[in-house]
Amino acid sequence: MADAALIDTDDERKIYLAAAAGSGEVQQLPGGRAGVLSGLATPESGDRVAFYDCGQFLVTKTSGVVFLDGGRVYWDHSANAATLRKVNDRDFYIGRAVGDAASADVVARVNLNAPEWDYDLSLAHSSFRPVPTGTQAVGGFGFPKVCGNMHRIDLTATNEAQCIDMLSVDRFALSANAIVEARLRIPTNGTTSAVDFNIGVANATSTTDADAIAESIFFHIDGGALDIFAESDDGTTEVAATDTTVNATEGSAVANRLEFWIDLRNPAAAALYIDGVRVLSGTTFNIAAATGPLGLLVHLEKTSSTATASIEIDQFTARFSEQ
Repeated sequence: MADAALIDTDDERKIYLAAAAGSGEVQQLPGGRAGVLSGLATPESGDRVAFYDCGQFLVTKTSGVVFLDGGRVYWDHSANAATLRKVNDRDFYIGRAVGDAASADVVARVNLNAPEWDYDLSLAHSSFRPVPTGTQAVGGFGFPKVCGNMHRIDLTATNEAQCIDMLSVDRFALSANAIVEARLRIPTNGTTSAVDFNIGVANATSTTDADAIAESIFFHIDGGALDIFAESDDGTTEVAATDTTVNATEGSAVANRLEFWIDLRNPAAAALYIDGVRVLSGTTFNIAAATGPLGLLVHLEKTSSTATASIEIDQFTARFSEQ
């Protein structure tokens, strides 16, 4: 026989179907990659067929959510549509968005199986410098606790002012056209209003008060309440904490996860999203006067009290582009 025989091309994978399928159907292939059934025929169960596993495709999109250029896209297995994240189901990753997709769009362009976790900056995979304020104790208040790639920060019942933060060592210029993404859960959202939580980007940190940071754009939650606010400051223009009208839900399960995006491709009018939906589109979050460099910042604080709080950060990343 010949030294080599072609089995599959670089962009196709052949499998035997377990059930009938239609041309263009999206399936998860053995090995976990997403595949799109090629050809025009309607093969039956047991047929050997080819699936594309790379290339750009227009895919059916879930209505009511936005995709930002370069963002991760998942396949909702039960709804047969692209969505912004998976839940405890048979959902799977299919690739990265190519261009923005609006909330009302019914299709989106996806780069199939582009790497899921390629980012310019990730708090879980690079350095950050926490600066605890308060009485540290083993298993209690102090540095973030690591569980896999998740970082948990806590305030304890000790009657004192406490603050714990995570500010990335690596930073980026305002001109980097950053898109920042955060996924988090809130097991305990502060037992009293003495607690404040902020997550976003900033040029520095504070050991007592995130509002004192000169350059920042944050999602903000007050302890004892679940309203999610947004605010910004660049040393020239300040937008005070404004209610997004979206509320968090306390809990540590997947169903309690929040996803925050900050789109800084236009620093004079940054766009903010919660769970794939733009919030406060009528408010201008202008940080164009910021000199930076900016870093990823998680900040949890309380004034002197016995209030407690817990925040679990599953992902906090930023990606950059030329435009």
